[in-house]
Amino acid sequence: MISISMLDIIGISTAFAAGDSSAQSGAAGFASMLPMFIGFGLIFYFLIIRPQNKRARDHRSLIDQVAKGDEVVTAGGILGTVNDVNDDVLVVSVAENVNIKMKKSSVANILPKGSVEEETSNS
Repeated sequence: MISISMLDIIGISTAFAAGDSSAQSGAAGFASMLPMFIGFGLIFYFLIIRPQNKRARDHRSLIDQVAKGDEVVTAGGILGTVNDVNDDVLVVSVAENVNIKMKKSSVANILPKGSVEEETSNS
């Protein structure tokens, strides 16, 4: 009769006292765990690193496209029209005679033309 324990089912074998080949069994133990480390690395890359890099690349291209006259929404939710574009700073008009300076990186999205007037008339 074959005796199978719960530990054998989940892949944990019986431990034996180390003899002369303790260095070899350590290398064999690492080699058996190597596929698991590679699997975790791949999961980490595809679920965390790759999507984050894609979002950062998309945001950089959005920031590079900002031009004078564009209507933007900031990360803080402020709607406005871009009046001036410098290297790293935008001047955005948020109301009549009210301009604010902000970093380009704070732009969350470029809105379609006419969106700012539409939003302010609804309020």
